[in-house]
Amino acid sequence: MSSKKDKKYSPSEIEDLIARGSIIVIYKRNVLKLNGFIERHPGGEKIIHHFIGRDATDEMNSYHVDETVIAFNKFKIGEIDHSWINFLPPIQGGIYKKTGKDLPSDKKPAGTMPVEIVPKIPQGVILSIDKTELYPIKRDPYSYIESYKGVDTYDDYESYKDLKSNISSIIRDPEEIIENYDNNLVKQDLETLPSLDYETQKKISEKYNALHKLLIEKNLYDCPYIEYFYQFCRCLGLFLYFLIFLKIKWLTLSAISIGFCWQQLTFIAHDAGHIAITHNYQFDNIIGVLVADLVGGLSLGWWKRNHNIHHLVTNDPIHDPDIQHLPFFAVSTRLFGNVFSTYYEHFFLLDSLAKFLVQFQGYTYYLFLAFGRFNLYRLSWTYLILDQGPKKGKIAWLRYFEIACLGTFFYWFFYLVVYKCIDNWKERIIFVLVSHVASMLVHVQITLSHFAMSTSDLGTSEGFASRQLRTTMDVDCPEWLDYLHGGLQFQAIHHLFPRIPRHNFRKAQKYVIDFCEDVKIPYSIYGFGKGNAKVINKMDDVGKQLKIFKDCLKGMKSEAVDSKNLYEKRVDSVLKTNEKTD
Repeated sequence: MSSKKDKKYSPSEIEDLIARGSIIVIYKRNVLKLNGFIERHPGGEKIIHHFIGRDATDEMNSYHVDETVIAFNKFKIGEIDHSWINFLPPIQGGIYKKTGKDLPSDKKPAGTMPVEIVPKIPQGVILSIDKTELYPIKRDPYSYIESYKGVDTYDDYESYKDLKSNISSIIRDPEEIIENYDNNLVKQDLETLPSLDYETQKKISEKYNALHKLLIEKNLYDCPYIEYFYQFCRCLGLFLYFLIFLKIKWLTLSAISIGFCWQQLTFIAHDAGHIAITHNYQFDNIIGVLVADLVGGLSLGWWKRNHNIHHLVTNDPIHDPDIQHLPFFAVSTRLFGNVFSTYYEHFFLLDSLAKFLVQFQGYTYYLFLAFGRFNLYRLSWTYLILDQGPKKGKIAWLRYFEIACLGTFFYWFFYLVVYKCIDNWKERIIFVLVSHVASMLVHVQITLSHFAMSTSDLGTSEGFASRQLRTTMDVDCPEWLDYLHGGLQFQAIHHLFPRIPRHNFRKAQKYVIDFCEDVKIPYSIYGFGKGNAKVINKMDDVGKQLKIFKDCLKGMKSEAVDSKNLYEKRVDSVLKTNEKTD
């Protein structure tokens, strides 16, 4: 006798359910309805919103322990008997039609944003290298005009006259600057990646799952607890140095010691947040809060909510909070367009301050990272005070534990240490600044793995493995330096298998390299110096695009006043100079 869970759903029926407000996710061939679970989801609501109407099998398997995977079945309402073509989730701009009767007119799909989100790739379109109409590329005005600099021959002069006659073919609209630069990057991605058609992506997914099974068989999910004993000794040693130097008034060394301690503690908190230590959800969260909140002063819950989204929509300028840093940084020209963040649910404006700072971001990159910890305090308290975490379910209680631990940190560090143990305000301020700057390496490590990598939107057909490898860089270093990087240098491997303990990433690397060679997806790995150079070059490049963007704005003003574009004036100036010379 068949049950309701055996019902076969067609794409149109699933679209209708989503249009009515049902939260539908495909897992394997099962149709899951998660409305009753979303408020209890420990990873937050937005993660599920990003997979409404999509096959999330690889993502769900990579993120959840076996007991949770087994529990998925209780949300099953039916099955599909056909190959699934991903919908675009409502949070990403997907549009859904209601086909049933007597539908409430004001009902919107779950995850719908308060403003219209326009996807880069239209819903249902599979991007390919030959569909150039989806990523049109013009020549930017700087490179076009700069190529004719210093004309001193008749042929060059004729070329410049030809440029004048074709001036309309160069970019004049600042919005096209955003599109043009991004479209060039899309083209580069399409030239280096396997096809995005579903058949190819399915084969990659099958090989990824085979790799996942192999890593389990190789016991790489087993936590090497001896490594945590070594880590505990390192952190305890640094903390004791901090106290000793504080006692004898060697304040600079004391500040550096606690800063290095925080940097090392981040690695433990990161593992705990991914349930990679004991693999028990409650135990790892308690460990994480004691390390991150009580000793480190940062909310584990905030980090998990932010970091989970980052893992699943990595490097998307609209959706990934880890690359949304205006007015200080912009790693994509798509952030020039007053972007509405679906994570923060507000606009990141390209205001005067942003237009100024982004131009020089290649120079200010390390400066702002040095003070990044202060911003993390703000984000941590905002998360806890506004109760932005899960309000129901097995993890709801953690908020109160976090508030107690975070409050205790601010008491022991800022009151007992900074205020009571240091004699004057000048030394107090210096102590706080030095300690926070000393912990900046972890900020460099995290941004290093993503800021130089692809920020393209390649549509809904791209699979999990392809996206993670396209958007993430690993850092090569000798094994004896692993303690300094804390496993974060293997970010690509971590993004593919987030629950593997970081001490096993180096062992997993050879298998991942073989996988990448097999499926023809580039595995990006650079030395620490070269990786930093790639990030700075990317930051400089985007900063230059902003200068062109501003130039186009001036050109539009010029055209409005003089009926002649700024670039046309430049061409005319050169032609007049040459005519006088002739």
